[in-house]
Amino acid sequence: MSMAEGSSDDGAPASRPLTIAQLAELAQVSTATVSKVVNGRAEVGAGTRALIEGLIREHGYRPRRRAAAAPLVELVFHALEGEYPTEIARGVERVAREHRLAVVLSRPPRPDTAGRGWIEGVLSRRPTGVITVLSTPTEAQRRQLATRGIPLVLLDPVDDPPPGVPSVGANNWNGGLVATRHLLGLGHRRIAAVAGPDHALPSRARLDGYRSALDMAGVPADPGLIGRGGFLIEGGLAEAERLLRLPDRPTAVFTCDDGQATGVYLAAHRLGLRIPDDLSVVGFDDLPAARWMNPPLTTVRQPLTDMAATATDLLLRMARGGLPARHRVELGTELVVRESTAPAKR
Repeated sequence: MSMAEGSSDDGAPASRPLTIAQLAELAQVSTATVSKVVNGRAEVGAGTRALIEGLIREHGYRPRRRAAAAPLVELVFHALEGEYPTEIARGVERVAREHRLAVVLSRPPRPDTAGRGWIEGVLSRRPTGVITVLSTPTEAQRRQLATRGIPLVLLDPVDDPPPGVPSVGANNWNGGLVATRHLLGLGHRRIAAVAGPDHALPSRARLDGYRSALDMAGVPADPGLIGRGGFLIEGGLAEAERLLRLPDRPTAVFTCDDGQATGVYLAAHRLGLRIPDDLSVVGFDDLPAARWMNPPLTTVRQPLTDMAATATDLLLRMARGGLPARHRVELGTELVVRESTAPAKR
């Protein structure tokens, strides 16, 4: 075929995407080679793969039938330890089951990115759609999904979502605000915060909510009372031990996740402090274990299961050809008051 059949004179993409046979003719390779690239198989040279991917980006790719998609949702975690992924998987499975879809769990080779082997596996499975939790696929990987007609939704992303990529999260800023206001309402003024990683969007938002509550109450924010716990029990323990050894130690601690709060409990125990008599603690997430801590943890409930269900609903709407009403969906958070907070001692 001539180039005019695949694109306009000014180089703009053609009005209709190309078939495997048309792509093969343009690339001067076999249809089997193009099929291997389209299906994410590895046995194609890097130069040939780049050429075919470039043609797909320029002209688009028209599968024989979109019905070739497998009846499954690909759920991608950067880590599978703890209660957090369980709550997420429960929400995805709830919606997928209603639509007679299976759920496949996968994990990129490294926590910070999804490597070549991961995207090839996704393309070979041809899922109805992909939900990535916390992490964001690279631009090249997003393009590969888009050219195959596989929709993508980000769930609880740690980075600002790329333009045009739908995401579902929680109102983290408001969560940090109400947690700190709760402690202020109990008379606390030396309120510490244990944040997550600097690069994590949820952590930054929760910490901003903490600072805003202090500012609204006219309480100066002390940089020395802000620690970084990395969303880990060990981080919460280390930062709490530092904070609680200060000459003018805090009377309350707001942590940016329940794991860090567990670390604060351990530090208080080591230093002979009682919760909440000597130290009030507020967590974030309200994972199932929070109610069984001693004492039960006051925490901000992040609706993880509902967030996952919302992301799955959005994904399936896109798979049916619909457009998201909003590209950024934020679900509300709420404070769950238990027994780890009490009025400050005068």
